[in-house]
Amino acid sequence: MTQAPVAPRATRHRHDREIVALAVPAFGALVAEPLFVLADSAIVGHLGTAQLAGLGVASALLMTAVGVFVFLAYATTAAVARRVGAGDLRAAIRQGMDGIWLALLIGVTVIALALPTAPSLMEVFGASGSAAPYATTYLRISVLGIPAMLVVLAATGILRGLQDTRTPLYVAVGGFVTNAVLNVALVYGAGLGIAGSAWGTVIAQCGMAAVYLRVVLRGARKHGASLRPDAAGIRACAQAGTPLLVRTLSLRAILLIATAVAARLGNADMAAHQIILSLWSLLAFALDAIAIAGQAIIGRYLGAGDARGAREACRRMVQWGLVTGLVLGLLVIVSRPLFLPLFSGDPGVRNAALPALVMVALSQPICGIVFVLDGVLMGAGDGPYLAWAMLLTLAVFAPAALLVPVLGGGLTALWGAMTLMMTMRMLTLWLRSRSGRWMVTGATR
Repeated sequence: MTQAPVAPRATRHRHDREIVALAVPAFGALVAEPLFVLADSAIVGHLGTAQLAGLGVASALLMTAVGVFVFLAYATTAAVARRVGAGDLRAAIRQGMDGIWLALLIGVTVIALALPTAPSLMEVFGASGSAAPYATTYLRISVLGIPAMLVVLAATGILRGLQDTRTPLYVAVGGFVTNAVLNVALVYGAGLGIAGSAWGTVIAQCGMAAVYLRVVLRGARKHGASLRPDAAGIRACAQAGTPLLVRTLSLRAILLIATAVAARLGNADMAAHQIILSLWSLLAFALDAIAIAGQAIIGRYLGAGDARGAREACRRMVQWGLVTGLVLGLLVIVSRPLFLPLFSGDPGVRNAALPALVMVALSQPICGIVFVLDGVLMGAGDGPYLAWAMLLTLAVFAPAALLVPVLGGGLTALWGAMTLMMTMRMLTLWLRSRSGRWMVTGATR
């Protein structure tokens, strides 16, 4: 008896349930991550201005060092999801363990490089004479937690690949609460000052890594997966992550260029740019949650050999991204008068930010499509194309942004260049998705 084809509406509903089940917890975990720095800032801020300034420089370096290696989560998600789709959970967890071993190797290397160079790094990044000692202290202690932070990234990728985004949410919330309690206890209770804040963060991150490792080890024992480091597997993981590293570095270069251009426009424009960039990053969390769902779902479909299911899921997620972007854009327009006074009472800053926020709002539907397609191609393991596409986008954005002060443009023109950048990303990703070349099926790409 021939089975009746699944109705389009039933297919959409199935995809919707999967997207919501993965994206909502992922959004919670993403929002919890920056709260670590926010809690540290609130606690250290009461120690003094120099301490807070030192924390600002050191935490920026720390987050950059960790953010550069976010491919540990992305590449692991895609690889594990493919194995899950192929029905080989043992190989899926073994693949994830390779990512964890790679995270440990990278973390140890970063420690070896950062400890002796911490004072020099403070000088390069412009820490003042009064803030530099505090920044050095914080960095030298907190860098000890980098292996744990990178293990958290890799283990998060494993669980996402296993279609589990709830556990990372619980771990992230638990880590935030632990970090806040330890910071208060060590900074004020034990009288350790900024060093107490650093130790609190290290302990919280190590605790999160321990919880993740316990979950992964339990799965490994259940399915008989080996825990030993495998040189070939670690090397393959690094090779898969290299294109995503190039993509991430290119994106960070774009953000650095935008900040450098805003600084040349004057203090008011720079202050407004910082406010808008913070909002833009917050909006990105909502869109990135759908992208994370895309990584897990697409990888699973392709691993199962279901190219049609992958294409249908991709189409549905693009619709989600577009609608979410439209809603976020409308919220930005409506909330502008209420949002800006929370950050600045300076009329110059607000006047610079208001029209630029309109540009941000108009770009949100584009951002929605970009984030989703980015996640889809990551889930497909299409890293080399993502790297080249981002390099091309950087090549288009850089001259457009650098011309803004030369031509007498203001902050709105700079965010027009940012919108051009996102439009370029959308074009390159859409062309790739239309080509179908990303739909390589099988347990491995």
